[in-house]
Amino acid sequence: PIMLIGHSMGGAIAVHTAASNLVPSLLGLCMIDVVEGTAMDALNSMQNFLRSRPKTFKSLENAIEWSVKSGQIRNLESARVSMIGQVKECEEATSPGGPKAIVEGIIEEEEEEEEEGENGESLNKKKKDDDVETKKEAAYTWRIELAKTERYWDGWFRGLSNLFLNCPVPKLLLLAGVDRLDKDLTIGQMQGKFQIQVLPQCGHAVHEDAPEKVAEAVATFLIRHRFTEPIGGFQCVFPAC
Repeated sequence: PIMLIGHSMGGAIAVHTAASNLVPSLLGLCMIDVVEGTAMDALNSMQNFLRSRPKTFKSLENAIEWSVKSGQIRNLESARVSMIGQVKECEEATSPGGPKAIVEGIIEEEEEEEEEGENGESLNKKKKDDDVETKKEAAYTWRIELAKTERYWDGWFRGLSNLFLNCPVPKLLLLAGVDRLDKDLTIGQMQGKFQIQVLPQCGHAVHEDAPEKVAEAVATFLIRHRFTEPIGGFQCVFPAC
């Protein structure tokens, strides 16, 4: 027996997989912080968000630090695990132009008129030297270029709420805030078509910010539907908004 669990875009994939009956042994479905209404609204600003992210990082530690300080992840221990898989060494980003082409695509070069510095060194040459140092510091870049997937964004999320509600298996929705619910899911929740658990004080990466609470919610869901039995004195948590 299989329970599909997906976060954000992964949640959309899980729902489409369940709705297409691609997993004959499917017994349950869980979406983590993804709702059609809010996702569709957010698509308009997605490119701006992607442009605001750093293109490269000096080190893995630098990438982890950014993810926490920017609020993308609120749990440092989780960030140390998840950010490693989201970036790669620039040298590994192979392309016809090689690593140099990738780094040069990141750093914008501007032409300047030749001006002689006090030490006889042109400002142009100094700028190029600075750029070389910057390139050397760009050790890691994003593994996936999300901006290139824009044409698929609409298809990932449009109609997601109804697909989720119509999946013929027990369903669990984990959210960072009840305000994320759209109209279809609000009605479905009132009709008891799925179980909802809101985990406050979490960001979008609910499962990373509060991994223990997510694990408890999923375990309780499995026990409630008699998919498994509790062991070690596990106490079920009460579903709540």
